[in-house]
Amino acid sequence: MVKQKTALITGASSGIGYELARILAEDHVHLVLTARSQDKLEQMKEELEREYTISVHVIPIDLSIPEAPAAIVRELERRGLVIDILVNSAGFGLNGAFAETEWSEEAGMIQLNIIALTELCKRLMKGMIERGDGKILNVASTAAFQPGPFMAVYYATKAYVLSFSEALANELKGTGVTVTALCPGPTETGFGQRAQMEGTLLFKRGVMDAKTVARAGYDGLKKGKTVVIPGVKNALLAQLVRLMPRNAVTNIVRMLQERK
Repeated sequence: MVKQKTALITGASSGIGYELARILAEDHVHLVLTARSQDKLEQMKEELEREYTISVHVIPIDLSIPEAPAAIVRELERRGLVIDILVNSAGFGLNGAFAETEWSEEAGMIQLNIIALTELCKRLMKGMIERGDGKILNVASTAAFQPGPFMAVYYATKAYVLSFSEALANELKGTGVTVTALCPGPTETGFGQRAQMEGTLLFKRGVMDAKTVARAGYDGLKKGKTVVIPGVKNALLAQLVRLMPRNAVTNIVRMLQERK
């Protein structure tokens, strides 16, 4: 009998993380769901276990707290859970001039978008390598391909996620473990409201739905692709910015990000 896989998904209670949880459940993958809201996670657990032949564990936790990744891994060990698929979907952004935004917001963003993601990869990857099998999906963004005035820290965190994921994918060749960076453009989630971006040109130009983005990410993960950019327009723009002068790209992004 083939052992069913188990996936750990951060940011699982909403947006892309939620849709990825449902897609993995449909594929009969056991789930470990983490997010801040215990009520939402418990509701997901009840729904997914009822609809699919899987077990669902929930670990309510705030990954912007430095001790959180280690606490998750200790809880996995306590429950005897082995993670075959790691999905780092948790993250948030903040729109505003860097000189005027609150440092506590940016510090939490760096902790969540970069440090927690990196630490979970570090702590769970070794077991995958030892077993010769594993997959990691890190949610980056098309923001990773250029600087982002008025979201300077967020864009920088996503550039890190993309670079880190590509480097790991190369390091892990031949181990049986793959790393995929999912780079969506603007997506219909709670992100725009949390980041105070709903009035920007970037979001007014149209967004993709989270389910489509999640499906593209999961398909890429299964194929072992290193970078997945959902949507033809997003993929073309990601390539175009590499050909344009850097200062021109930065000025265009400023125009799209600046709240009117």
